[in-house]
Amino acid sequence: MSNKNISYLTGPLNANNPVVVQILGICSALAVTVKLKPAIVMGLSVMVVTAFANLVMSLLRKSVPMRIRIIVQLVVIATLVILVDQFLKAYVYDVSKQLSVYVGLIITNCIIMGRVEAFALGNKPWASFLDGIGNGFGYGLILVIVAFFRELFGSGQLLGYQVVPLSWYAADGGFYYNNGLMLFPPMALIIVGVIIWIHRSYNKNLQEK
Repeated sequence: MSNKNISYLTGPLNANNPVVVQILGICSALAVTVKLKPAIVMGLSVMVVTAFANLVMSLLRKSVPMRIRIIVQLVVIATLVILVDQFLKAYVYDVSKQLSVYVGLIITNCIIMGRVEAFALGNKPWASFLDGIGNGFGYGLILVIVAFFRELFGSGQLLGYQVVPLSWYAADGGFYYNNGLMLFPPMALIIVGVIIWIHRSYNKNLQEK
């Protein structure tokens, strides 16, 4: 794989991350990151939709009239989201219930439409596919980080398994209390803000694209 193709995968993880650099997809970070498992599933779902939406639109880029391109993009993205939603309901129904309407709202995720419009319509299918994977993974990475801290400090668990020893809790004579604030949406926004601050502190020369 060429360095250019590798950059399509690795760029969104740091230098051009869709959440902390481009400030896109913030709503999902607030809604689905109370627990780690739904955040992982949402991240993977967005990655699949972004990758294949990019691929399909890149294949169609020379045959779709510019005046109807947005309609075609929405049809392609909506079809992929429906397929993902049905897959989740069939194989991980409990997570699908937790995600609720937010899987359907992937259709309106500005990361997907943005990558199709900015990249897939002007590049070849393989590069577009890699770009979709990279941006979807970069988005999912932030969701996982936020969910990690929210579930750990909010409920003392990770992926549903107890991490904080029960003997630490005050109810059992210990010293520890779960931080209930972590379970509310504003805390997700605060954590994202901290991630953006840390990211930009270590990338002072980073220019937003």
